[in-house]
Amino acid sequence: MALTDALQIISVSDPGRVRGHNEDCVESRPDIGVVVLADGMGGYNAGEVASGMATSSIASGLARAWTKARIGKLSREDAAALSQSILQEQVSIANRAIYDTAQKDPQCAGMGTTLVVCVYYDNFLTVGHIGDSRLYRMRNDALEQLTRDHSLLQEQIDSGLITKEDARQSHNKNLVTRALGIDPEVEAEIHTYDVVEGDIYLLCSDGLNDMIEDEEIQMTMIALRTNLDLTAQQLVQAANDAGGRDNVSVMLVNVLKSFPVERGFWAKVKSLFA
Repeated sequence: MALTDALQIISVSDPGRVRGHNEDCVESRPDIGVVVLADGMGGYNAGEVASGMATSSIASGLARAWTKARIGKLSREDAAALSQSILQEQVSIANRAIYDTAQKDPQCAGMGTTLVVCVYYDNFLTVGHIGDSRLYRMRNDALEQLTRDHSLLQEQIDSGLITKEDARQSHNKNLVTRALGIDPEVEAEIHTYDVVEGDIYLLCSDGLNDMIEDEEIQMTMIALRTNLDLTAQQLVQAANDAGGRDNVSVMLVNVLKSFPVERGFWAKVKSLFA
């Protein structure tokens, strides 16, 4: 089954109520099941340079590397392992490009970006992330955060210095401990998860989850799940209604159907008539 028939992808990116321009960037390649979101940082307009370079580089790189010719004959387990390897490789390429640009161009000095990228294939997804942009999964009306923030706040929570309730009032929300383009090398945190029909995946910049609680995100997704365009618009609107202190970007991936890769005898037969 073509991924374009199995996955519905909706994207909305908004500057918010306070920022003068939008340093978030989103990109999707539905034909290969790739979605990318980046939240840039840096002086002048360098944040949007970094996020734009990240999304373009990774989406284009995956389109070149994650091909049917390369993965079509692999087992599901081998394809999942390869997706992790290729994703780490493309993140490294994007990181070096952003870092080198920041070193050469004074107006881009210190620029960087967070990142969350998903590759969907054969009823699994591989997600890579850096920083505090997030991936959530809603399954059977239960919302779960699949990524773990690379942030000072998360480290304080993990070490027991503060509670999650205290974290909601913290002024350290935007201090990330890992970002793309800041250092010559960076490692994305990468995991693979099974995907089932009916799942809805939410990629977002921190402009969403800093403004509204997960409970409100969940209720919005449940109430409006039959209209994904409206869901994305309402999530952005809710963040802006709560103050809109940052750019806010939302990508929703609705799993309409199972998308297994056919292997063996029948796959060979079908290929003769393709």
